[in-house]
Amino acid sequence: MNENGRCLVKTIKRHKRDRRFSSYHLCRFLSAVRKNCLSRFRFPSISRICSVSSDSTFDSDTMTIPDSESTEVPCTPEEERRIVTELNNEAEADLKEGNLYFVISNRWYTRWQRFVGLVTEEFPSGETSEVTRPGPIDNHDIIDSESDASDPQLRMMLEEGVDYTLVPHEVWRKLVEWYKGGPPLPRKLISQGFYTKSFSVEVYPLCLKLTDSRDESTIIIRLSKQASIGQLYEMVCAGRGVAKEKARIWDYFEKKKSVLLDPSSEKSVEESGLQLNQDILLDVDGSASSHCDMSLAGNELALVPLEPTKSDAMDIVRGGGTLSNGHSNGSKFSLFGRNAFEDDVSSSTFGKGERRGLGGLQNLGNTCFMNSTLQCLAHTPPIVEYFLQDYSSDINAENPLGMRGELAIAFGELLRKLWSSGQNTVAPRAFKTKLARFAPQFSGYNQHDSQEMLAFLLDGLHEDLNKVKRKPYIEAKDSDGRPDDEVAEEKWKYHKARNDSVIVDVCQGQYKSTLVCPDCGKISITFDPFMYLSLPLPSSRTRSMTVTVFYGDGSHLPMPYTVTVPKDGSCRDLSNALGTACCLNNDESLLLAEVYDHKVFKYFENPLELLNGIKDNERIVAYRFNQMHKGPGKVKLEILHGEQEKSDSGRDPKLFGTPLVTYINKEPLSGSDIAASISGLLSPLRRVHLSSIVHSGNENGHVPDVADESLGSVSSRDTETEDNAGDDRELSFSLLPDYHSFSLQPLESDSVVNPGSVTKVLVKWNEKEHEKYDSSYLNDLPEVHKSSFLAKKARQEEISLFSCLEAFLAEEPLGPDDMWYCPGCKEHRQANKKLDLWKLPDILVFHLKRFTYSRYFKNKIDTLVNFPIHDLDLSKYVKNKDGQSYLYELYAISNHYGGLGGGHYTAYAKLMDENKWYDFDDSRVSAVNEYEIKTPAAYVLFYRRVKSESETSDMKVD
Repeated sequence: MNENGRCLVKTIKRHKRDRRFSSYHLCRFLSAVRKNCLSRFRFPSISRICSVSSDSTFDSDTMTIPDSESTEVPCTPEEERRIVTELNNEAEADLKEGNLYFVISNRWYTRWQRFVGLVTEEFPSGETSEVTRPGPIDNHDIIDSESDASDPQLRMMLEEGVDYTLVPHEVWRKLVEWYKGGPPLPRKLISQGFYTKSFSVEVYPLCLKLTDSRDESTIIIRLSKQASIGQLYEMVCAGRGVAKEKARIWDYFEKKKSVLLDPSSEKSVEESGLQLNQDILLDVDGSASSHCDMSLAGNELALVPLEPTKSDAMDIVRGGGTLSNGHSNGSKFSLFGRNAFEDDVSSSTFGKGERRGLGGLQNLGNTCFMNSTLQCLAHTPPIVEYFLQDYSSDINAENPLGMRGELAIAFGELLRKLWSSGQNTVAPRAFKTKLARFAPQFSGYNQHDSQEMLAFLLDGLHEDLNKVKRKPYIEAKDSDGRPDDEVAEEKWKYHKARNDSVIVDVCQGQYKSTLVCPDCGKISITFDPFMYLSLPLPSSRTRSMTVTVFYGDGSHLPMPYTVTVPKDGSCRDLSNALGTACCLNNDESLLLAEVYDHKVFKYFENPLELLNGIKDNERIVAYRFNQMHKGPGKVKLEILHGEQEKSDSGRDPKLFGTPLVTYINKEPLSGSDIAASISGLLSPLRRVHLSSIVHSGNENGHVPDVADESLGSVSSRDTETEDNAGDDRELSFSLLPDYHSFSLQPLESDSVVNPGSVTKVLVKWNEKEHEKYDSSYLNDLPEVHKSSFLAKKARQEEISLFSCLEAFLAEEPLGPDDMWYCPGCKEHRQANKKLDLWKLPDILVFHLKRFTYSRYFKNKIDTLVNFPIHDLDLSKYVKNKDGQSYLYELYAISNHYGGLGGGHYTAYAKLMDENKWYDFDDSRVSAVNEYEIKTPAAYVLFYRRVKSESETSDMKVD
C-alpha cells in the first residue's frame, strides 16, 4: 500500500513538471490508477455499482456481479466537459490537411452537451430543466437506411449544427470510451481556396459511378474531390485488376464519352469537372471499345477574339439571328475553343427562329440554389447583351480581388449555351467547377442560399471585368456641411475611379447614410454604393403546431390537433392550447413527448421548456391522462410495436408505428398485469366486423351498438366476446430492460417485473394481430409543421413590398456590438442611423430577409409579400431629384420552398420578346401565368428600370 502510494506521489510530481500534462491526461491517469487499485485489492463491485443507472432496482440478496477488469468508473459531467474542451482547443490549434474528424448525430450530441453543461436551457423563472446522462452514441438518424451496414453512408442534404456535428478524432475516441455506440463516420480535413486557403471537413466525398466497358458492370467509387486524376486511375486499376498503362478512363457524362482523363494529370477530380454521382467509363487496351479519339484529351478553355457587334447580341436576345452552341449566322466567333464541357448541352435540332432563353439547368446535386440565381441573371437583358458580344478586352486577369477572368469566362460560356437555339438542358459543370475553386463555401453538394450565391457572383464578375487595372488611392472626405448633391457626386466619382465594369453600370446604386450622436448631436453623412437591398419582413409572433393526442387509458382513438402558440412560448402554452382544442377536463393532464424512429426520444415534462427547440420536421405527441392514472406510486409503461418480416426470421423485430404510454404501479407486477394494460390501450384499435356483430346479436335481430369512429369512441362491450378477450392474452410481448439497447427478454404471464422510472415493452405483431387491430392509427404521425413545395398559392397574412422598404429605411439605433466612434465626443456611441435611397440602378434587386436567426432558434418567415409586377414607382423614396424615372418592372424571381437547411429553389423569369413568364425548375421549364408568380416563396426580386420617353430619345441620339 505504501509502495503504491509513494509511486502515485512520484508520478504526479513528475507530471507536474511536464507543462503539456493537461487535466485530460490527469483524468486518464487517475482512471487507470483507480482501475488498477480496484483490481489489485479485489474491489470489482465498487466499479460496477458506480456505473449503474439510478433508475435501476436490485435485490441486494440475489444480485451477482461478475468480475471484470475492463469496467471503468465514468467521469463526472464536469470532467467530460473539461476534457472535450481541451481536446477541441488542441485540434483547433493544430489544423492541417488530412486531420481526421467524425460525424455525430446532432440529436445525441445536443443531449450530451446538456448533460455536461455546455448547453443550458433558459427559462423565464430562471429554472433549469433536469438532464440525464445520454445513452450510447446513435448515428442512425443521419445514415441512409439503404446503405450497406458495413459501409454506412450519410443521408443527403444534412446541415451541420442542425442534423450533425463534427468532432476531432481524439474527442470521438473519448466519447466512444465513455458511451460506446456508433457507427463511426470518419471524414478528413481538406484545404480549399485559390488566393486564400481555408480548412473544411469533407463531409460528402465525391461519389462516381464506374462502368467497365469489358462487361458493362457498374461499381461505386468514393474518393476526395481533391484527389488527383492520377489517384483516380490508381484506385480504379487496383479495384478492377488492370495495369495502369492499359487503362483509359473517360468522363462519361450522360453516358457519352466526352473527355479522356489524363493519368499523368495533377488536376483534381473536381477541377476536371467530375460531379457527384457522375458516370465515368473504363476502357482497357485490347478490348473492343478501347479505340478512342485522343484529340479530346487535355483541351483547356481558351480565350480567342470575338467579332459580333452589340446589335448581333440584341438580335439574339430579342429573337432574331441564330446562336447555336456559341456560333451565330454571319460571323464566326467563339469565346472558347472546344472544351471539356462542350457536350453539357442536351439539345435537338431546331430551325431558324426557334425560341431562345428557355434552356433548363441540370441539378448536379443540391445545386438548385445556383440554378435559380443563374436563370435570373440569364434573363437580365443588359447582362445577356453584354456576355453575348465581345468582352475579351474587359477581362482583368491581374486583379488580385478577381478570379483571373476565369469566372467571367465560365459565366459567359454558360449564357451562350442557355441562349443557343432550341429549348436545351445545360449541365453547368464548368461553371460549378470554377465557382468551387474561387468560392470554397459553395463547393461540395450541400444546399446553400441563392442570395449569397448572387452576391458572390455579381462581386466576382465585377472584379473579373473591372476595367481599372491600377486603383488610385483616394482619401475619404467628410461632408462638412456641403450640399448632399455635391458630396454624393464626389463619392460616386471616386467609386467609379476604382470600380468600372458592366456590373457597376447596371446593378449598383447609392444610398445616403446619416448617423447622429445621441450625446453631442454630431451628424455624419456618407454616401455608399449598394448591389442589392436586403429588406426586413415584419413577421408573425406565433407559429402553428400539429400534435397527435393519444389516450392513456385506451378510451378513444388518437386524434391530431393543429394549434397556434407563441413562437417564444413554452410547453405550458402548447399544453394549454391542446387542452382547449381537445376539451381537456379539469382532472386531466397532457404528457408531451417527441417520437423519433418509432420510439419516445424525449419527454417534455418541464412546463417551462421553450418551444423554439422543437423543429417543424419533428413529430410530437401528447398522452392524455386522468390524475388517478398518474398519481403517486405510478411509473411510465412504454409500449413499442414491432413486426417480424418473413425474410428476416431470426432477427429482432422491425419497429413501426407510434409508442403508447400509460402509467402502472411501481411495485413488482406480473406479466399478466402488463398484458392487461397493453390490451386496454389497444382496445380502440380493434376491428369490428359486421358478420361477428350480427352473429353475437339477440335472436330478434338486434345489432349491438357500434362505435362512431369520427368521435373516437370504442365499440360496445357487447361485441367483445369471451373468445376475443381470450385472444388478447395471445399477444406476444418482450421486455426491454435497457432503455438504450434492443436486447429482448420474453415476457411470460408468470414473469415478475420490477418497474423502473420507464418500463419498455415490445408488442410483436403478425398477420393475425393486423387482422384483429387497425394499426393504421399508429402510423403516419404528422410533423409539427409541414411546408409543401406544391403549396404555392397558400394564402395567409400578407404585407406589401413598400412596408418592407419603409422598415429598411426607418431610423433605428445601432446595436451595442456596432457602436459608432463619434469624432465630436471622441468616444464610441450608440448612434441613431437613417438610410435614404439616393441613386437607383437600372437593375434593382430586392432580397426579402425570410430567414431569421437567434441563439436558440432558426426560423423561416413564410409571409406573403405583395409586390408590384408592373409600375413599381420609387420616386418618393429617392432623395436625389435629378429628373430620372424611377419606375420599375419585375422580370425575375428566385423562389425558395420548404424550411431551413434544405427546401428547394426555383426561378420565375420573363421572356422579353414574348412578354411571357416561365417557371425554371432545374431542367424543367414550363410556361406560367403572370397572376401565379406571387407566392410566399418569393425570396429575391429582380426589377428593371423603365426608361422615360426623354431618356429613350437621348439614347437614340447617342
